[in-house]
Amino acid sequence: MPFEVDRDVPGLIVKFGDYPLHHGGVGAIRSLGRLGVPMYAITEDRYTPAASSRYLRRAFPWRTTGAEEPERLIEGMLRIARRIGRPTVLIPTDEEAAVLIAEHQEELADGGKFLFPRVERDLPRRLASKQRLHELCVEHGVASPAAAFPESYADIEEFAASARFPVVAKNREAFTRRKQPAVNGTTKIATPEGLLELARDWGEQPGVILQEYLPREQAEDWIVHAYFDADSTPLALFTGVKVRSWPPHAGMTANAYVVDNQELADLAARFIKQIGFTGVIDLDLRFDRRDGQYKLLDFNPRMGAQFRLFESESGIDVVRAMHLDLTGRAVPEGEQRAGHRYVVENIDLPALIAYRRSGYTTPHAPARATGTELAWLATDDLRPLFTMLARFVGPGARHLHQLWRTNRRGSGTTKTKTKTKAKTKAKTKAKTKAKTKAKTKAKTKAKTKPYPETK
Repeated sequence: MPFEVDRDVPGLIVKFGDYPLHHGGVGAIRSLGRLGVPMYAITEDRYTPAASSRYLRRAFPWRTTGAEEPERLIEGMLRIARRIGRPTVLIPTDEEAAVLIAEHQEELADGGKFLFPRVERDLPRRLASKQRLHELCVEHGVASPAAAFPESYADIEEFAASARFPVVAKNREAFTRRKQPAVNGTTKIATPEGLLELARDWGEQPGVILQEYLPREQAEDWIVHAYFDADSTPLALFTGVKVRSWPPHAGMTANAYVVDNQELADLAARFIKQIGFTGVIDLDLRFDRRDGQYKLLDFNPRMGAQFRLFESESGIDVVRAMHLDLTGRAVPEGEQRAGHRYVVENIDLPALIAYRRSGYTTPHAPARATGTELAWLATDDLRPLFTMLARFVGPGARHLHQLWRTNRRGSGTTKTKTKTKAKTKAKTKAKTKAKTKAKTKAKTKAKTKPYPETK
């Protein structure tokens, strides 16, 4: 490597919520761990893929929902800081963690406990909000899909009467998806009837954004990962094409390629400079062939799960760039590895099957990869793969099926009024029961394990 990291400064994976099968956290542990950086991680328990990595010095088992009071989460993080005992770089893997760090910078940085990019306090929350991101795009001239933000069921009825379908529904705020999610991720809704059926479960104040659907036959999905310093200057910036995702066309990246795109890189760098962001970003954009515009779909103010797709010829990825910058070391320049491929093994197979009947094409993806990085399999670190497989069979498969059913539900139309009422009543009853059970379970866990385990 043409650079040397500070091995006296550890890294800590910060994650809130219950998603143990997270390949991004494993990727960050491996990325810095292979360079000799001591790595720590907040995990759901001691038997997650991240906890089993040979490059992890210590896991801090701490079950959270992502909906706890910020003070409780900060107290837990400060307790971890005392146990690590030296300045540590924070690596958030979800919006909740990124927002918490930004809004409590003074407490977390006090006495040099944690190192992280010092960003404007409320900016990550604005970027993680689908509504406020849309407003920022309008303000700075960045294209984004047309969107509506209903405040009541009546607003949804009015929207359904005039909108062009299909449309896409997303949870409006980052923290809503933990406390009271309206939809299980990005959901395509094919008809007004399908929208109204789903909306009956959203309550008096639906926390959703209803977004224009960009036809997959006329679109190509692009991703941008980058790290920006304190002056909002990119020290590492990468572009690529998303070939498959799961659930199809709406979920996390399952297969992607590194593809050079200077126009997109310039667009991203300009937008970041305008809003004054510093830190790691993960952007999802969709190129609309109908008007020739890149439309920003999502702005994740933190490391993306597929960040290991991108590495420069000098060995830099966004996590390494952040660690080098925060420890006062230069980040070497280097071209991205064009043609490199990234595959998430446990979700790419179902995605491949689903995409066979899809009209989606990726003309910019190379015909053959120049190299492949697998999310889970690494010959120098096999345990995370086997741990993932052991845990994926049951809960993982059920989770994928739930996401798939949510999208299917929004795409259907009802045949008879009686059948619709019966189905709605049954689903509402089942959902209420599941929510009550989940809340009871979460409260019990919160009472028994308020902070990271001490053993």
